[in-house]
Amino acid sequence: MQKFLIVLAGLALAAGHAFSQVNKPEAHRLQYHFSPKAHWMNDPNGMVYSKGIYHLFFQYYPDSTVWGPMHWGHATSKDMVHWQEQPIALYPDSLGWIFSGSAVVDANNTSGFGKNGQVPLVAIFTHHNDKLEKEKTGKHQYQSLAYSLDEGKTWTKYAGNPVLPNPGIEDFRDPKVRWYEPQKKWIMTLATKDRITFYSSPNLKEWRKESEFGKNLGAHGGVWECPDLFPLQHNGKTVWTLLVSINPGGPNGGSATQYFLGDFDGKTFTPSSTKTKWMDYGPDNYAGVTFANTGNRIVLMGWMNNWQYANVVPTQSWRGATTVPRELGLKEANGDLFLTSSPVKELDALVGKTTSLNSVNVRGSYDLTAKVGGKVKPFKLSLSALANNDLSLVLTNEAGNELIIGYDKATNTYYVDRTKAGKTNFEKGFGKRNSAPRLSVDKTMSLTLLIDVASVELFADQGLTLLTSVFFPEQDFTKLLIKSTSGVTISKLAYAVISENEPH
Repeated sequence: MQKFLIVLAGLALAAGHAFSQVNKPEAHRLQYHFSPKAHWMNDPNGMVYSKGIYHLFFQYYPDSTVWGPMHWGHATSKDMVHWQEQPIALYPDSLGWIFSGSAVVDANNTSGFGKNGQVPLVAIFTHHNDKLEKEKTGKHQYQSLAYSLDEGKTWTKYAGNPVLPNPGIEDFRDPKVRWYEPQKKWIMTLATKDRITFYSSPNLKEWRKESEFGKNLGAHGGVWECPDLFPLQHNGKTVWTLLVSINPGGPNGGSATQYFLGDFDGKTFTPSSTKTKWMDYGPDNYAGVTFANTGNRIVLMGWMNNWQYANVVPTQSWRGATTVPRELGLKEANGDLFLTSSPVKELDALVGKTTSLNSVNVRGSYDLTAKVGGKVKPFKLSLSALANNDLSLVLTNEAGNELIIGYDKATNTYYVDRTKAGKTNFEKGFGKRNSAPRLSVDKTMSLTLLIDVASVELFADQGLTLLTSVFFPEQDFTKLLIKSTSGVTISKLAYAVISENEPH
């Protein structure tokens, strides 16, 4: 996780977070995305599924709404949709602050932490030693362990920490660990400044360096961090996917996550292509990693923010939220293979009655508001149309705010334009239009939009192209319009309100 030593005053706590309260104390509180009740959060980490419960740990600072000495916050869910915030899991100690990492179910008790048949949950995380950092030794980050024998309720830090000392690399962090069954060993994927280093261990305590990857590959506009390595299936073959978050250097400025597809043999990752690919072109999906112990189903959650402005976004009692959980897959397009992301099916539990429209002819402006109940609330909208003309969906309000999501035929790109979507003056680079290439060559484009109080997640062409963006309207959005200057026919459109999540 990127360090930002910005010290600002914490903002006053406030209560209530209904969608209609954009001018009240809890303005911009998201309804169906996880955010902490109060204070600062950034990277989701330590995500693991165990005994019917999804555990979301996250970088957390309980004393302010800006970044500070990191803890591991904790939330749990039975369905990845309804989250219950739990007590803080890991606190800073004499070895340092608790930076990002991962958690695993040590089913075979390789660590020896299990007792009386109890399978341990083991957290592998980066200790960040602030005192050593000030001494400029380059050895202030190292990897440590903690374990839980009560399904994550309480944690014990390993007496032998750190288990992986720093060899002298200033940025040496964010261990993502998984079991590699063919060779009966644990693999650690670690961010090491401008590359990824792979380590292996039989017991989570003793680690051996296996290989390095990426020094001269991919995007290098900033430090590499928050990596993840996992297998996906495509046409009966296993394709290994390596995620690498980078800050700055994203395609639309600031933070973003690139990925590589290839092969992994337990020692070396070999990419099948050297082309730089982005998991999400939007500015607000960063440091995303996957849940451990979910079998062949690979589900990711990201931090819905950007280090370019994360410390100054105009929320009040809290800062930071997650994306919706996204199931990952692979899809071919134009002779190449790409990572895809789709909202998990569990989200359907929050989706209300669907309004379906067919053959909607749009030339100029088409007011969809009345067709969908006359009010604008958090919603899911899906549509399909020929990719032969411009098309945009516009959310507006009486304050003159406009959030525009669309397809630009001339450049063959999708975009989210938040230039006039509300508050933008907190950071000079926030109010802009962010674009992403259309990767599909199909004649028909398909869009799925998830709109919350202050966020939009665009999934285009079955998850080939993604754009995630936060925004901060000054008043409620009251109208939903579809626009096309040259004219377009929407063959199918489906709209449904997404109900408020349970308090968390």
